[in-house]
Amino acid sequence: MDLPVVVDSNDDEIVFHELEQMRSILDEAILETRSIPLENRPRLPRIPLSKRNRAVVRALNPMLMTYSEASRDLCEMHSIHFGTAVAVCHIIGAKLPLTGRATRQSSTIPAW
Repeated sequence: MDLPVVVDSNDDEIVFHELEQMRSILDEAILETRSIPLENRPRLPRIPLSKRNRAVVRALNPMLMTYSEASRDLCEMHSIHFGTAVAVCHIIGAKLPLTGRATRQSSTIPAW
């Protein structure tokens, strides 16, 4: 899902309805992440540091406080942070592998 982010050129504020859509995507991503075992979570792609992507990250940062305050342990915090990264990918339209951890099969023998 590539959510169109409207950024005001004067103060880089994202409009309210987009924040609500982002919160919904964040909620879904965190819930989904909690149900996936650590070893089966997909690899996250690198995202470019564009003005739009930075605006998305800045918009999601304050939303994390609610989840952080309610977390019980480090594993849950990891799920929250990973889920947030997944939400960023969904919002900006970055591709994630559909199943399991992305692993490459190498036919070359390691040098060591």
